[in-house]
Amino acid sequence: MEMETRYGSSPEMIRHFSTEQLRDEFLVEELFVPGKVMLTYTHNDRMIFGGVTPTTKALEIKLSTELGVDYFLERRELGVINIGGPGSMIVEGQEEPMKNQDGYYIGKETKDVQFKSDDADNPAKFYVVSVPAHKIYPTVKISIDEITPFETGEDKTLNKRKIYQYVHPNVCESCQLQMGYTILAEGSSWNTMPCHTHERRMETYLYFDMDPDTRVFHFMGKPDETKHLVIGNEQACISPSWSIHTGVATADYTFIWAMCGENITYTDMDMVPMKDLK
Repeated sequence: MEMETRYGSSPEMIRHFSTEQLRDEFLVEELFVPGKVMLTYTHNDRMIFGGVTPTTKALEIKLSTELGVDYFLERRELGVINIGGPGSMIVEGQEEPMKNQDGYYIGKETKDVQFKSDDADNPAKFYVVSVPAHKIYPTVKISIDEITPFETGEDKTLNKRKIYQYVHPNVCESCQLQMGYTILAEGSSWNTMPCHTHERRMETYLYFDMDPDTRVFHFMGKPDETKHLVIGNEQACISPSWSIHTGVATADYTFIWAMCGENITYTDMDMVPMKDLK
């Protein structure tokens, strides 16, 4: 298992960052490595996110000294979405199948969590996000077949999309984690515009289901001083609470958003007038 630590940066710090410095600070280029657990620990609200890609044997997330606890979820909750081949998860001895797009919410103080693939040549790819938790909420498997997507956007503004809410008050209870799946319609490219900020919550994005030559231009920074990251398939980025949240790509794509912070109100965002963007 590998875990990299990223420390928080202020808008003033990144003002003069080079492209390489910006990518080193906010972009995670490799998450899904066969047979490995690849995690990133960001000090932005102490979120841990990454990929678990089991092949011939089950994998577990084992952290102790890094977090100062006896086991990974002693003081944390966990969200999971499978973006790969069929597999399963074993939670406290109970095994559940996990096909592509199935998810899981796993509550605080759960000790035994294992990830498996049905076929090592077509492994499951479990995207995992964990944040600190203060209360135990029930563990819930979230099947894609039971989620009714929220449809928004328009063809004329190039942002028609379906939003699947997984870890969300409409689906299950959580302490502070929110997590979901957004699919852009063919011909649409903006994941949100006009853009927004939410000072009360940070966010991470995993971009995937992209052709090899497709690239996402993920915009970040203060509204009056924007910067961008160029992101490829199955790469992720950290979006601090002070940053704008928006992106556009060269073709349609899918992304997983995950948030944590002061509340779990999905609509708690501050829209940025187009005239204020620079």
